[in-house]
Amino acid sequence: MILADKIANLRKKNGWSQEELAEKMQVSRQAVSKWEGAQTVPDLEKILALSRLFGVTTDYLLKDELEDEEFTDDTDRAPVKRVSLALANEFLEWRKKAAKRIAAGAFLCVIAVIPLLLLAAATTVPEYSVSENFAAGAGLAVLFLFVAAAVAIFVSCGLKNTPFEFIGTEPFETEYGVDGMVKEKQKAYRPAYVKSNIIAACLCVLSPIPLFIGLVTQKEFFVVVMLTVTLLLAGLGASLFVLSGVRRASMQKLLKEGEYALRDQKKLRIKKTVSTVYWLSATAVYLGWSFLTDDWDITWAVWPVAGVLFSAVMCLCNLFINRDTER
Repeated sequence: MILADKIANLRKKNGWSQEELAEKMQVSRQAVSKWEGAQTVPDLEKILALSRLFGVTTDYLLKDELEDEEFTDDTDRAPVKRVSLALANEFLEWRKKAAKRIAAGAFLCVIAVIPLLLLAAATTVPEYSVSENFAAGAGLAVLFLFVAAAVAIFVSCGLKNTPFEFIGTEPFETEYGVDGMVKEKQKAYRPAYVKSNIIAACLCVLSPIPLFIGLVTQKEFFVVVMLTVTLLLAGLGASLFVLSGVRRASMQKLLKEGEYALRDQKKLRIKKTVSTVYWLSATAVYLGWSFLTDDWDITWAVWPVAGVLFSAVMCLCNLFINRDTER
């Protein structure tokens, strides 16, 4: 019995239509029809997926001389987790809420330095009567409070995401109706995603303008005020990127698209590791430079520079990953 007949027989034994099998396999109905009509042969990844889905060995699927079904022994293998329609909806709703919280945390990280900058600038204005010691102490206290609040948000979101952690990091199967529901939500969200990213990009590009205006006046306090406006605009832009990106990623995880496709899981893990190491290093550089020199009004420049260099680092990371994959 050839592979085409085996797929058709196994599908019918499970009571599935070609559309249902196609949805479970993340392919089109036409692809399933061609498999069963012996017009095309599934690739290795799909063969393995068919083996897991039907619970039969790959030998049975690939060897024409094997007529009797050979079932896999699942006693030593953990069952593949299944995502129901209810779980998928719960996950998407949670990530929608989490996106707002993570975006707020990112915004806090960007603006955390603003009170310190304003207080430091206020020491140069006699009318305000702000001492340098008070400015440094109060500014640093607020900075760490903002950062602590952001860390608390990130940790809280991470803990609450634990029940859904396997989505996007481990193999899983979606039940009937899940893919269709997610694709509908993805299609409905796309205009908002595009709009959000356009606004975020414009805010980031235009954010230096207030600083340039401040530099023209050559008034130190006004320059710092304009710098804080620049940071606020950049923070809003970064928050919008995070807000839209988290929601889009949640849908991609369920559909196993983009970076969350099975073949790209290794790439994603590498990029996450590189990203984590990079930002931890940037934070260490910022804090080390700031505490050693006490030039907090200058060391903030680490963040915009780190943001620009991050894109270059990720491009190099992608280049090396793709080169390694091609070998």
